[in-house]
Amino acid sequence: MSKSRLEAFSDGVIAIIITIMVLALQPVHNMNLMNLHLVLPTFGSYLVSFLFVAIYWVNHHHLFQMVRVVDTRILWYNMNLLFWLSLFPWVTASVGENLGNPLGISLYACVTLVCGISSNLLRREVERHIPQDHDHHLHHLRRNRRSVIALSCYFGGIVIAWVSIPAAILLVIFPMMMYLFADKIFPEQKMKST
Repeated sequence: MSKSRLEAFSDGVIAIIITIMVLALQPVHNMNLMNLHLVLPTFGSYLVSFLFVAIYWVNHHHLFQMVRVVDTRILWYNMNLLFWLSLFPWVTASVGENLGNPLGISLYACVTLVCGISSNLLRREVERHIPQDHDHHLHHLRRNRRSVIALSCYFGGIVIAWVSIPAAILLVIFPMMMYLFADKIFPEQKMKST
């Protein structure tokens, strides 16, 4: 399979995920400022999930700029990531409707954890096909450090949700700051384009 076909398929799946999430947003009936607060939890969970999925899409794009050959292992690792990303609409709707429920927050953190693990497995498989030089090795180590921090936060969110929902939400959202700027994660792409 060509790299462009895999990217097009992944882009399509991610676009569908985002579309399903936005369709879960219900209009506010009897619109006034008093009722607007009723949609804030749903909109907040949508916004956070949109950012998560967008970050995965941007970093997926940068990761696949490094791919030279798509083999069966890369296809399956990619499908694994897409499967877990496809659960975002479900956990987003669950959290939006039950923001004060620790189980909903814990499930959301579980999905972020398995997405992080799946993304890390895909990245490692892609990097296995790339000739290793000193600079690439250093970038690989930095990406691993970021992954360990993010996965630890997601796991912490699963556990902490049962004690403090705000703390769990902060733990789940914190890694987004590290992954927001793909050129910091894949600096070799920036060097290649200059």
